[in-house]
Formats: sequence, structure tokens, C-alpha cells
Amino acid sequence: MLKFVKGPLESIDGVEIYPIISLLIFFFFFTALFWWVFTARKEYIRDVSNLPLELNNDQEGHNNQKTD
Repeated sequence: MLKFVKGPLESIDGVEIYPIISLLIFFFFFTALFWWVFTARKEYIRDVSNLPLELNNDQEGHNNQKTD
């Protein structure tokens, strides 16, 4: 299986840089995500985590009209 992938890639000049670039993108993305998680305000995390559970007045009124 590896020969089907490795064979055509060996003929491309400079192909060895792509795994390095993808590893760097992966590393920087998850490092930034890790940093954001630990520096985010707790109030913001709590508000965002409760968003799907909260109903605003428009939705409550619409739901009450539907059930009557």
C-alpha cells in the first residue's frame, strides 16, 4: 500500500517540505487552541456553554402559540 503513495511522491522535487509544513500548522493550531482555552474568561465559557439550553422570549412565545 505504501508503494502506491511513496512511488509517485519520490519523483516530485521538494516534496519533503509538505510534511514539515503540515506538522508546523498542526502544532501551532493546537498550541494556540490550548493557550486560548486556559486564558479564556470563565464567564464567557459559561455563557457559551449555556447557549443551546437557553430560550429567549421570541422562541418561548412561538412555542406557546404552537401548543395552544
